[in-house]
Order: sequence, then structure tokens, then C-alpha cells
Amino acid sequence: MKYDLILKNGLVILEDSQQNVEIGVKDGKISAIGQDLGEAETVIDAKNQIVSPGMVDAHVHITEPGGGYRDGWEGYVTGTSAAAKGGVTSFIEMPLNQVPATTDKASIQTKFDAGKDELSVDVASYGGLVPYNLNGGIQELDEAGVVAYKAFLATCGDRSIEGDFENVDDYSLYEGMKQIAKTGKILSIHSENATITDRLGEIAKANGETTLSAYVDSRPVFTEVEPIRKIILFAKETGCRVHIVHVACEEGVDEIIKAQQEGVDITCETCTHYLYFYKEELDDIGPVVKCSPPIREQSRLEGMWRRVLNGDISFVTSDHSPCTPDLKDTDNAFEAWGGIAGLQNNVDILFDEGVQKRHLSLQKFADIIATAPAKRFGLDSKGCIAVGKDADFVLIKPNAPYTLAAEDLAYRNKMSPYIGREIGAQVTQTILRGQEIYNQRTGISEKRVGQFI
Repeated sequence: MKYDLILKNGLVILEDSQQNVEIGVKDGKISAIGQDLGEAETVIDAKNQIVSPGMVDAHVHITEPGGGYRDGWEGYVTGTSAAAKGGVTSFIEMPLNQVPATTDKASIQTKFDAGKDELSVDVASYGGLVPYNLNGGIQELDEAGVVAYKAFLATCGDRSIEGDFENVDDYSLYEGMKQIAKTGKILSIHSENATITDRLGEIAKANGETTLSAYVDSRPVFTEVEPIRKIILFAKETGCRVHIVHVACEEGVDEIIKAQQEGVDITCETCTHYLYFYKEELDDIGPVVKCSPPIREQSRLEGMWRRVLNGDISFVTSDHSPCTPDLKDTDNAFEAWGGIAGLQNNVDILFDEGVQKRHLSLQKFADIIATAPAKRFGLDSKGCIAVGKDADFVLIKPNAPYTLAAEDLAYRNKMSPYIGREIGAQVTQTILRGQEIYNQRTGISEKRVGQFI
């Protein structure tokens, strides 16, 4: 057979080992793994590089359409370009911050229309669970092919914008979980106690607090843990499969492990920024690093890494949630938009911080960025380098430090808390279904070969 592509001379991360093998690609699929595979239309020499499955980022916010309210936020062209440059070959798009939010058949079609011919990577979709879509919206989203659902327990959305996302009350959560259980799909949940965190924030602001450190203090660890316990109870009652997004504390992970041992179908993720930044440095960085749940103390950082290394945290995501610069341009942390632009710098930072600095195995690295999220959300053609899977790869140059600059970013608004940081590995090439979508020498491909999954 003559292959469309052969990738050779790299150290390939397979499901149970890493080997210097060749990968043969035909019609966008991995068709052979072995030695001396023969001829191909294109040959990629990956000498001195790691060949990993492309990242499957299970938590990304794209704000298109913006509905006239958020038109300057991240769009599909810039968002998926940044993904390609960062070694992300697929991501799951959240049902907010676009307007309208993705809560029914009409709104998901609006989203598909907005992304037509604009994708550099493959994009799967979340549907929303909100108080206003309990009368058929969940079923419409299931039929439209969402891979999972998303709900907020923390306060979210703008009530002055028609069709914006909205957090659930306890009844909406309970009823929504019953309906989602019937689809067999997962409900992913932002778990923070809205009543307490909102009030603590109001009090801090009224007392003249403006710092990010004070913002962190207004969202204490127990306000993450308490709703996780409630979700576990509701999951037992309804049979709904659940996933806790962006867990930022060990105590939350421990509750999830305990529930798993009791037979609850529950998993969790953390984000790269919770494994990298810490509270004591936030005010030196500024509002660009504000997020929710907040980044916690330095003393907690290695504990979160231990949960990753032990497999207690299923995978790591970006929670890429950027905005326009004006929403971060304030000296008052309580007034700044809460979201971090991180989609482009997960693979390189996690490889550096995990593999190179903490001896994370290559198999575990591939698992937390690709294999585990693909399995959890049923993206059957994604997530690992094996015959029959999509030919999605990221090539990583190890021990190759560089300092991230704003001009390196492919985002619409070139903001990131990682700017100025030295990162000890580099993404050199990204392949989606056998087609090059990013090359360090030539840049991001102008061909938009991504698809909605």
C-alpha cells in the first residue's frame, strides 16, 4: 500500500508503551504502525521529537455568534487556530458565552451555521442545562448530537441579554438530571455555592477590597466542596452520569473519589492554570489570571499534581474563556471578567511541568490530554494512536525552552497569564486526520479542515 502520510523517526506514545515506530496514514485514519512501512505521498521526519495523540480539550469557550453583545470575543477562526498552534486537534465547546446560548435545536443550529468553514480543528458540542429549557430543549440537543450537557451552580450569565446562559436552581438541577439520565449522556457541572460566594464577594467589595488575593478569599474551598456533595447525592437519586469541571482543590477531588468507590458514575477534571499558578503571585500578574473557581495557595499546588499523577483527576483542560481587553483592564479584581485564555498553552506547559519536571510518564501525559477525555465523552475516533483511529498528532520538541510573547498567540485578543513565562517544550507540528494544520516553520494552515463532530 502507498500511504497518504508516513510519520517516522519520532518517539511515539502508544496506549501501553512508547516506541520508535512509523505511523502510516490513509484517508485520514491510522492504517498501520510498525517499521519500514514503505512509500507515502508525504513523509514527516519526527527525529528527536515526541509524537503524541493530539490534545482533546474538553473545556473550551468560543463566543460565536456574539449576538451583538460579545462580537469582539473569541471566534471560531481565531480559537481553532490557537488550538492548532497549541497541539489541540479536537475540543468540546461549551454552550456559553455565545449569544444565544446553546440550549435547544434552534440555538445549536445557529452555532453550527456560525462555524461553517471556519474550523481549523474538530469541534464537539456541549448542550446547556438551564431553568428555561426543561420543556423539550434537552431532548432537542440530544437529537442534535451534543456529546454532553453543562450546568452552572455558580452565578453566571447576564440577565439583561435575552438568550444568555443561566445557572440552575436545585429544582432545575434535579429535573434536568432526570431528563439527561434518560439520554445516557453526561452532565458536567461548575460547582460553586452561588449564594455564599456572591455574598462574600459583595461584602469584600463593600469593605474596599480590590485585590485578587481578596477575591480568592471570597470563594473559600468549602464553597467548592459543598455543591460537589450535593451533586453526588442528586446523581445517586437520578442515575445521571456526572463530571465536575475545573476542580481547584484536593478536598473536592477526594469527595469524587469517595463517590466513585460507592458506585457513582462521576469524574472530574482540573485545568492547566491550577497546576501552574498560585494565589501568592496573582496580584503581581493582574486580572488576566482571574478565574472561577479561583487559583489557590502555593501550598496546594503539589497536592493537585499528586492527584493527577495518581489518576484521581481524570484529565486536564484549558477552560479557555477569554474576553475583550477592556473587561480585564481594571484595578479592582472583583469587577474584572473571570476567565483565562489558555487554549494554546496546555500541551507545552503540561509536558514541561508534568513530564520534564515531575516525571509524569508519557502514557499518563497522553491519557490526561487526549485518551481519557475522548473515552469519557464518547469521541470514539479520537484520543490515542492506534490503528483505525483518526490520524490526529502533535509533535513535541522536548527540552526546548522558549519565552511566550503576546505576538505568539493566535487568539483574537492577545491576552494570556502565560505571557513572559519560560516554557520548556515546544509544539512543532499538529496533524488533524492526516493533514498538517500547524507547522512551526510555516505557521497555521489556511485550509480550514476542521469539522463539527
